[in-house]
Amino acid sequence: MLSICVDAGLGFDAALMKVGQRWQNALALEFGRVIGEIRMGARRQEALRNLASRTDVPEVSSFVAVLVQADSLGVSITDVLHAQSEQMRMRRRQWAEEQARKAPLKMLIPLVMCIFPALFAVILGPAVPRIVRAFGNM
Repeated sequence: MLSICVDAGLGFDAALMKVGQRWQNALALEFGRVIGEIRMGARRQEALRNLASRTDVPEVSSFVAVLVQADSLGVSITDVLHAQSEQMRMRRRQWAEEQARKAPLKMLIPLVMCIFPALFAVILGPAVPRIVRAFGNM
């Protein structure tokens, strides 16, 4: 959403405010707090660093570090936001693939403990009396 707002022509501060108004989650509230700090006279870099220290989330800290560096070097915020969004999508995709690879191992225990015994009872149940009679006559 930040990237879209900046692409649409809003400044970075206005984009943060728009995200804070649009959504009601923890990150949007923190963005609103950053805007409040900037309005109270704090520098943007300082307000963003405060955001990173308050949240203590590695992804937010990385995002803030890139934004602060881009702001100090004069790099376009639009390019930075595009690169960050692409990186976040890639990380989410990798995380989802990792979870998908772990799923069969997690399903193995319930499968062995619950489904296989019931399956064996249904398949071998009718055969048990015949097997007992066959070995009982010997």
